[in-house]
Amino acid sequence: MLPFARVTIIGLGLIGSSLARAIREYMPTVRVTGHDADARVREIARAIDLCDDVTDTAGASVTDADLVVLCVPVRAMGAAAAEIADDLPADAIVSDVGSCKADVLAQLSGALPERMIIPAHPVAGTENSGPEAGFASLFRGRWCIVTPPADADPVAVERVSELWHRIGADVETMDPQHHDLVLAVTSHLPHLIAYTIVGTASDLEDVTQSEVIKYSAGGFRDFTRIAASDPTMWRDVFLANKDAVLEMLQRFSEDLSALQRAIRWNDGDTLFNLFTKTRAIRRSIIEQGQDDPKPDFGRSH
Repeated sequence: MLPFARVTIIGLGLIGSSLARAIREYMPTVRVTGHDADARVREIARAIDLCDDVTDTAGASVTDADLVVLCVPVRAMGAAAAEIADDLPADAIVSDVGSCKADVLAQLSGALPERMIIPAHPVAGTENSGPEAGFASLFRGRWCIVTPPADADPVAVERVSELWHRIGADVETMDPQHHDLVLAVTSHLPHLIAYTIVGTASDLEDVTQSEVIKYSAGGFRDFTRIAASDPTMWRDVFLANKDAVLEMLQRFSEDLSALQRAIRWNDGDTLFNLFTKTRAIRRSIIEQGQDDPKPDFGRSH
């Protein structure tokens, strides 16, 4: 039995459009309704037949939904939830795809008191954005972390988890605060570092921007891919998860200082031991199927 019959997706960017495609491909009898605040995005969604129906208002999109998934920037979750409050069926479950969970849960609970809210975070994405960037297989073999509140209905949690299972994701349940700490180090801090390195390279007075582009080595190219991610989304992520990000950033700064000291004092053993440990972590990621083992990250040349 399918976990839901009528799913509404609000926000038709990369994740929202991929979710719509995945549901229509892997659960074709589920009716998918979409809405986006941007009229241009709604036009594109209709033109590419992204959903069974695309509505011009958020309220109209949820009137008969049994699941509503908010795929908007994390700091816009509360406003998006408030916009559907008057039209949301009493028994509908509200979820989301944001990468910060404690702040999002607080926003949704404030805007939709007494409603069933089961937040989730599919740990998947690309540097591209917009309704045309999505694809149905985005979530296959990737983790989706479901972060229900302590008093959540177990059946509702299972239904949301089953939806993600059906479209190919591996599902884990986690406390919202613990999720934010984990993602601060595995996702948010790496993005912050990438934005910083690319910005530093661009600002160097002794190196022109054309040289940075022309002589980019593999490592720098990987940073530019991450740094090309949606700026609105990532601005909101850092502000919504600032406590966990600042904690991880402080730890990283301390580790970076230790590495700087090792280089200054020609401490090769410290460098070798660190690089050996990090190499083992990379191999573990490949062994668990979370990245491509091909040389040069599978780039074609």
